[in-house]
Amino acid sequence: MQKSQAEIIGEAEEAKTTQMQTARDSAPSRPKMRRRLKVAHPERCIGCLGCMFACSRIRTGTVSLDSSAIKVRTQGGIEGDYRVVVCRACRDPPCARACPTGALKKKAGGMVVFHKDLCTGCGSCEKACLVGAIALGKEKMPVKCIHCGACAEFCPHGVLEIEEIPVEGD
Repeated sequence: MQKSQAEIIGEAEEAKTTQMQTARDSAPSRPKMRRRLKVAHPERCIGCLGCMFACSRIRTGTVSLDSSAIKVRTQGGIEGDYRVVVCRACRDPPCARACPTGALKKKAGGMVVFHKDLCTGCGSCEKACLVGAIALGKEKMPVKCIHCGACAEFCPHGVLEIEEIPVEGD
């Protein structure tokens, strides 16, 4: 009995699917990844503050430099360069260690999450941050980067990038 063209094509597709599954199953597993904000090209910053406005708009729905988790500072007055201050997503975050109530907690994957209901507004996290990336906002609660990438998308000069890094512990 001779096979029809449809049967031959069907068998070929099935064989190809099986080969792909075997290759996928035998391939080394890729580590889980997480996003982290990176100041990739600080020399490009012109101090337009677009990243700060984007951050506050995304985080709070308002445009306020005080509500931004990213800070643009001058170095040397108005004629100096700009310094972009962002959360570095530390391996052993001093902000979380310093929090007496556990409001800032390091997740298993390495990110630090903020639990507003546990925060007393003491400011220990702000003092502990080695790069000055945490500040207390209007409500005396820490304003902390969540590495969403809104600032990078709005930066017209490509100063900021979101990078994918392996999740710790995998």
